[in-house]
Parts: sequence; C-alpha cells; structure tokens
Amino acid sequence: MSVLHLDALETLRDWTPTPDGEDDWRLTTKLLERGPEVMWRGHDGAHVTASVIIFSHDRQRVLLCLHGKFDVWVQLGGHLEAGDPSLAAAALREATEESGIAGLVVDPVPVDVDIHQVVNCAGRRLDHHDVIFAVYAPPDAAEQVSDESHALGWFTPDALPTPLGGDTDRVVRNAVRRAAVR
Repeated sequence: MSVLHLDALETLRDWTPTPDGEDDWRLTTKLLERGPEVMWRGHDGAHVTASVIIFSHDRQRVLLCLHGKFDVWVQLGGHLEAGDPSLAAAALREATEESGIAGLVVDPVPVDVDIHQVVNCAGRRLDHHDVIFAVYAPPDAAEQVSDESHALGWFTPDALPTPLGGDTDRVVRNAVRRAAVR
C-alpha cells in the first residue's frame, strides 16, 4: 500500500461529507478500497484526482479557471503524482502549478468529493473521483494563467461565471462553508 493511498483512505474515512456529497464520497471510498492502483491516471475506468477552491486572502472571492480542454469554469486541480505524500499536498501542488501563486496554504480537511466524467486523449470515458480542498492565497497573490487554462478569474461565490462546470457551484458552496469555520 502506498503512502498516498493510505493517506487517501484515512482522509476520507475520517471525514464527514456534506449531505449533497454523500453519494460521491461513498463511491470514492469504495473505489479506494480496491487498492493503490486507483490513485493513478492509468487505472482503467476511474481514478482519484485532487483539486482546490482558492480563496483570496480576505476570503471574499474564489479563483476559478476556464478549463483549456472543456471551456467551462471549474476549480483548479488534476492528477496525482508518485511524489505526492498526501491528497492535500497533491491539491496544493496542483493549485500552485495552475495558478502561479506562491505561498498558498492548504486546509488538510476536504471540502467536497465530486465524481465527474472526462474523455481522455484516446476518446475513452473515465470517472475522476475528485477530492477537493480549500486553499488560501497570501495578500499579494498574483495569478498567472498556465498552459492548462484559457483564463483565471476571481469571483464572489454569489456571482460565479458561466459556463460553469457541472458541480462547481456545489463545490464552491461547500468550500465557503468550510472557510467560514476555519
């Protein structure tokens, strides 16, 4: 069992999902019980990913990206890598890579779990079991668009952009709830 897989199992077993995310949490936990191979993009049919909702320093706005492949506004995130020691660390790495913001701080408690389907480069449909974390930007945050996005933008949670990815509004709402208690 890999360190990352063990961390994922412990993180999700110890976490209580919001009512609107219980089904995705239950299915992701079942996926993780299959073994460490589900952590990697090469796993057939489904694998675990990590993403973030980045909050501005004052926690009034969230940073979303206009996805380079799907042309919808979503949270930043992506695939796990062999050197990632935890899901939260993977999420922080993805946030830093995709936002260009140095000094981000991750809350190690997930805010949501979302399962969404993507089509890979070979045209196969795969399920991404995405574990989402809240990340907080420093006061001097200056975002930079990566190769994976068409654009980045700061939005208040009550004025999210369109077109918005499937469950992005739910994920933002759950992140806002978590940020309010942290």
